[in-house]
Amino acid sequence: MTRIAVLVGLGLLLVASTYAQQPADDPRFTGKTIVMDGKELSVARRHFDPGARTAWHSHDKGQLLMVEEGRLRTQKRGQSVKELGVGESDYTGPNVVHWHGAVPGQALVQINVGFGGETKWMDKVSDAEYGIKK
Repeated sequence: MTRIAVLVGLGLLLVASTYAQQPADDPRFTGKTIVMDGKELSVARRHFDPGARTAWHSHDKGQLLMVEEGRLRTQKRGQSVKELGVGESDYTGPNVVHWHGAVPGQALVQINVGFGGETKWMDKVSDAEYGIKK
């Protein structure tokens, strides 16, 4: 149910094409709210086999990751590797170099939201960086 609510909410953001203020008497809100333009947003679901991962990369305007199934492993350059489970999310700010993928023994389905701009791809994540000991 949470997954559906998240996808519906993100879909509504993508459909909005102009700024529109909610009427003052709208029973769904308290205070001033504005529907913002969503044309720069991209939303996708991606499946990763166990141990599969991206290369190091960054996004001009940041990225939000949400775990739909399985466990996600991610790292921002210079920080520790962290793992997230179903329903958890991680935001990476603009131009922050990072990687993400599935943990070694479990597949992952992630929802990723991009905020526009380009993705800059770099070198592959080594087994040592990923956390596989040989």
